[in-house]
Amino acid sequence: MPVELSEAEAANELMRLAKAIAHHDRLYHAEDSPEITDAEYDALVRRNAELEAAFPHLIRADSPSRKVGHAIAASPLGKVTHEVRMMSLDNAFSPEEVAEWLARMRRFLNLPEGEPLAITAEDKIDGLSCSLRYENGKLVRAATRGDGQVGEDVTANVAHIPDIPQTLPTGVPDVFEVRGEVYMEKQAFTALNAAQHKVGGKLFANPRNAAAGSLRQKDASVTAKRPLRFWAHGWGAASAVPGATQSEVVARLREWGFPVSPLFVTIVGDAHGLVAWFHAIGQKRPDLAYDIDGVVYKLDRLDWQERLGFVAKAPRWALAHKFPAERAETVVQGIDIQVGRTGKLTPVGRLAPVLVGGVTVTNVTLHNRDEIARLGLRVGDRVVIQRAGDVIPQVVENLTREEPRAPFLFPDHCPECQSEAVAEEGEVDVRCTAGLICPAQRTQRLEHFVSRKALDIEGLGEKTIAQFFALGWLESPADIYRLRRRRSEILSLEGWQEKSVDNLLAAIEAKRAPDAARLLFALGIRHVGEVTARDLMKHVHELPALRELAERAHAGDAEAAGELTAIDGIGPSVVEALGDFFHEPHNVAVWEDLLAEVTPPRYEVKTVASRVAGKTVVFTGKLETMSRDEAKAQAERLGAKAAGSVSAKTDLLVAGPGAGSKLKKAAELGIEVTDEAGWAAIVAEALG
Repeated sequence: MPVELSEAEAANELMRLAKAIAHHDRLYHAEDSPEITDAEYDALVRRNAELEAAFPHLIRADSPSRKVGHAIAASPLGKVTHEVRMMSLDNAFSPEEVAEWLARMRRFLNLPEGEPLAITAEDKIDGLSCSLRYENGKLVRAATRGDGQVGEDVTANVAHIPDIPQTLPTGVPDVFEVRGEVYMEKQAFTALNAAQHKVGGKLFANPRNAAAGSLRQKDASVTAKRPLRFWAHGWGAASAVPGATQSEVVARLREWGFPVSPLFVTIVGDAHGLVAWFHAIGQKRPDLAYDIDGVVYKLDRLDWQERLGFVAKAPRWALAHKFPAERAETVVQGIDIQVGRTGKLTPVGRLAPVLVGGVTVTNVTLHNRDEIARLGLRVGDRVVIQRAGDVIPQVVENLTREEPRAPFLFPDHCPECQSEAVAEEGEVDVRCTAGLICPAQRTQRLEHFVSRKALDIEGLGEKTIAQFFALGWLESPADIYRLRRRRSEILSLEGWQEKSVDNLLAAIEAKRAPDAARLLFALGIRHVGEVTARDLMKHVHELPALRELAERAHAGDAEAAGELTAIDGIGPSVVEALGDFFHEPHNVAVWEDLLAEVTPPRYEVKTVASRVAGKTVVFTGKLETMSRDEAKAQAERLGAKAAGSVSAKTDLLVAGPGAGSKLKKAAELGIEVTDEAGWAAIVAEALG
């Protein structure tokens, strides 16, 4: 439990974790091109959970613990809103965690210690989640999971998967959504990659990526040529459920013509029985025709499932017991340094090719210079690597660190622009100091600038930015707004037509008066994410005013620094990052050039009349129906100020379960206190 962290340190780490997990979610779910192992990803998620457990009041609306999959905004396929959300699963990695899961369910259901629990268990296939909606026995729609709420329409594509019936037998419910996994068997995957190699096509990293890429095709005829399979493991929306237990419904699915796991069993007992079955499946794993990455347990009784319900993104009545990462030995043939959007220098180890878990691995992330030092890693070392179904694994041991060999010297200058590269005090990451003038950062910063959560300029994607950058047309954000002068030149490029050029230029022109907070976020200033940008703009309203405050604070003006840190959610690291940004002449030049092209309106938060308008509200304890950020957003909409601490200026304390010192202090100061239901009534009264 990370109790040794201060609240500010925890908030900063949670922000970094949210960004990292969102990045890897996008690569895995939306682009089918993961860059870290399952084990590394699971470690990020577990660290996020630890911090949120220790600091529940820091849980954000965009927390990874509340999200499933990834949004599909950039997909060429149509969108489908799921009637019943497609959830994720909580993970376990040890027998103790399985036992605790069983114990939690017993406590929740108030079951006697001796009463047996029936649990279904099945191998967890490594595929792409898919929901099949049948109405009056006919398949009417198929969709991927997406972000759990909205997925991609793949109805035409699944018509080419032989395992999926187009019609069901008579007597099935009027509406029934079958949920399962689209996958590709190992042998079929090998044959597909061989065929792709022969024609110079895209090679897939593993069967899961091959299945996802094959299903998520705009042209269904491409899907038809791919050897995809499907098996069912659950259901979503249903006018009736044909059974009282999980195992009964799975039996009905099998009778209707759906393949289900051939290893599906029902176990009555305790954690020992489940773990024994887990190990038995692990022994069979190498000989299975398909990839699996664990075992899924589900409480069998559906009435008990209903009583247990769900947490933020997963059912309480189900658990994924993951296999440990697979390992292999190989040699480090080189160490390259990659420069990211924020200037971070990331070392990547180039490996002698090695087969790990059915995938040929040729590179490995080394994270940072401290990790290289911890491993004593040098070119030529023999290492143990592990992976768990993804592309880039991790080094777990250096087998030759005692051999005499020249050490690896981590660069102190950026390999792309030769500017100085340093690590800030208290941080392990080394970053290029050139900012917006570094070529490696420039294109990635431009991609961030036009991304959906920033300026959201449709049509200006990664490939277009790279193309225009190579032509010398795009070097800074302001250049985007000058592309209208190059209409004829863009038209002369291969693949561009009048309509596509005009659509792009119209999308750019539509962002001449962008939201100031989104524009601030789009600049990619360190520590200034979406929420922080909004918090800053709610206080200063105008971007020039923010620059003035930041420059004064950087020059040592304590009053300016105090004004910034007094903003709820803004700490010293944000103030320092803003000061550093405006202290760099190149950044100032980019800033002034951009503001000569765009005119963001004054930033104001629209409010409604309410009985808390003009008052200060503090939220404490665990909120059960909304996140802390959602609660603060509600307060702002009602014209109130959402503060982070209780003082004599506080007018109302909203206390959820587990409220402690803030509730005690409010009582001492005679401050009005209400619970979450009382706050909901205040919101309902104002919003009608």
